Amino acid sequence: MPHVLVQVHLVPIGTGSTSVSRYVAAAEKVLRAQAERYGIKHQLHPMSSTLEGDLDAIYAVVRQMQEAMFVEGALRVSTSLRIDDRRDKPPRAMGSKVDSVNAKL
Repeated sequence: MPHVLVQVHLVPIGTGSTSVSRYVAAAEKVLRAQAERYGIKHQLHPMSSTLEGDLDAIYAVVRQMQEAMFVEGALRVSTSLRIDDRRDKPPRAMGSKVDSVNAKL
């Protein structure tokens, strides 16, 4: 599968609270534990995470992240993926996209 960048947005629903940090932390722990095994680079942001690596590996880890939220007590999890699959150039690191914009400022 291709080397991609993926924005992952997981939202636990049915938690009885407006705070979701404990659910996000559970998902992030899974990501950190599996990242090296699957060769995934990742960065946590205030409202999502960016993952870089093989698409099949990312799908597998995202599924585990969802499950972590259920184990934590969520009754429903809404997951949004935004995939950047660019094939006209060799794979670039996620930071290179930001660097490209900053160079133009």
